[in-house]
Amino acid sequence: MQDQPVAQTADTEPRLSFKEMCEKFDVTPRTLRYYEYIELLEPERQGRSRFYTPREIARMTLIMRGRRFGFSLEEIRQWLEMREQQGSEAQMKTWIEMADRQMGQLEEQRAQIDEAMEELRHLRDTTKAELDPQ
Repeated sequence: MQDQPVAQTADTEPRLSFKEMCEKFDVTPRTLRYYEYIELLEPERQGRSRFYTPREIARMTLIMRGRRFGFSLEEIRQWLEMREQQGSEAQMKTWIEMADRQMGQLEEQRAQIDEAMEELRHLRDTTKAELDPQ
């Protein structure tokens, strides 16, 4: 994807349009509107147009990363709000706790997937052997 031209504010701070934001993060317009609806993002509005400042772009980066790691939108929302309410140190400490908890959950999921794959492999091999008794 090529770099898209970005709108500028009066103080030359780069902003992305709604379409550019969807393209940059590979999300649907519905997803982006939903994130606004649940107050994860607060774009600037000029008439019917929305523009996303570097703050909103950074928030979206964190939202997408959080989703990739398996965090719920509510967990992400609370974590993002924490910086504004309690400061970055509290936010970072909470992030460590959240990451530790999520890594444990992912390890558990991996073990369950490994177990399911082994069982499936065994059943496939057993079925194949019954069809091909050599």
